[in-house]
Amino acid sequence: MFNSWDNLLNTLIVGTLGYVAVIFILRISGKRTLSKWNSFDFIVTIALGSILANLMLSTDTSLVQGTLGIAMLVFFQLIITWLSVRSKIFQGWIKSEPTLLLFQGELQHNALRHQRVTEGEVLAALRAKGIAVIEDVEAVILETDGSFSVIEKIKRSSASALVDVKGYPRDAARI
Repeated sequence: MFNSWDNLLNTLIVGTLGYVAVIFILRISGKRTLSKWNSFDFIVTIALGSILANLMLSTDTSLVQGTLGIAMLVFFQLIITWLSVRSKIFQGWIKSEPTLLLFQGELQHNALRHQRVTEGEVLAALRAKGIAVIEDVEAVILETDGSFSVIEKIKRSSASALVDVKGYPRDAARI
């Protein structure tokens, strides 16, 4: 229902300024703020959207309050990511670890169940990489952001990029 032209004008002005504030704050916060999502990033993004929507549609929330809320979330995310880069323990609390879903052509059924991934999703990831024969694959990894990495048969003895993958045999990843 239509309340007043003042409310519409408020939404237009505050919404536009709030949008500009979000763009500005995200731009100065760096690339990490807009990178691929993990669960923590997802929560921050949803909260940012909620604050912006509240700022745009509620006359009870001032532009300064909304901008402060957005800046606080971005600041908290910067602090969390700063700590996770410097502390393995803190990183373990915030981020999941990559998980091996297929190893040397064999699906890892326990890992698939635990991560709630279907065989069809793994096969789709192989097809997306142009791989038609599952036995030609060294590993399929579910990454921390939910994407799949597909590693074709390893030609050398070193698989050093796989040392942090949960379920990958440590002796297979000699450095």
